[in-house]
Amino acid sequence: MPYFIYRINQGPTAIVKNLELVKECEAYKEAKNLVKTMRNEQSEDDKSELKIMFADNQLLAEEQILETRDKPIIREWEK
Repeated sequence: MPYFIYRINQGPTAIVKNLELVKECEAYKEAKNLVKTMRNEQSEDDKSELKIMFADNQLLAEEQILETRDKPIIREWEK
């Protein structure tokens, strides 16, 4: 399964996100190094986020990124 690198920009609302596929890599090491380089070259005023997604295809990768997850419940003893 390939690794997909995405640039994520906030849309008009907090729920809407604009996804841009940057590259598809076969090896994790290649994807990790590329994202690390891109983050270092990113300017201060660039608010986009870079993510690596591991999925069977591009559609599944985008669905995983856009999936909203519940925040974990923190118990009293975990604080």
